[in-house]
Amino acid sequence: MATIFSICLLFTLYYITFSTFYSTVSGIFCEEINKGIAMKRVEKRSHLHFYFHDVISGKKPSAVKIAGPPNSSAYGFGATMMMDDALTEGPEISSKLVGRAQGMYALAAQEDVSLLMVMNLAFTEGTYNGSSISVVGRNPVFDDVREMPIVE
Repeated sequence: MATIFSICLLFTLYYITFSTFYSTVSGIFCEEINKGIAMKRVEKRSHLHFYFHDVISGKKPSAVKIAGPPNSSAYGFGATMMMDDALTEGPEISSKLVGRAQGMYALAAQEDVSLLMVMNLAFTEGTYNGSSISVVGRNPVFDDVREMPIVE
């Protein structure tokens, strides 16, 4: 009798402990970490300001189509481009070159214009000469505000 009671008690404790753990972990999309709990480290913030020139036509395009969709769609779903775009200090393409945006993007949505972007921003001038930032993720082109994931 004591053995059955012990097994039932252990099972109940196990169930309560792990069901609480799983509901806590699996039910959260995003969680803020309390700064008091997070590791203490020195934060450095940089503000980068440059212009990205994606030229898809003319005598010397900086982006070329490398794959097309198997059928026509309203949003070009499946079209894939390879790019080597200029990053400049000012809005004019003739302004000082500070780096290159190199990689590829593809029209990845069937219901709107959203890109899958895989690119490196390679800096060639100034403080960040020789540095790069990798961007991999979704780019909803016509959204007013967009966030692009930076990969370390």
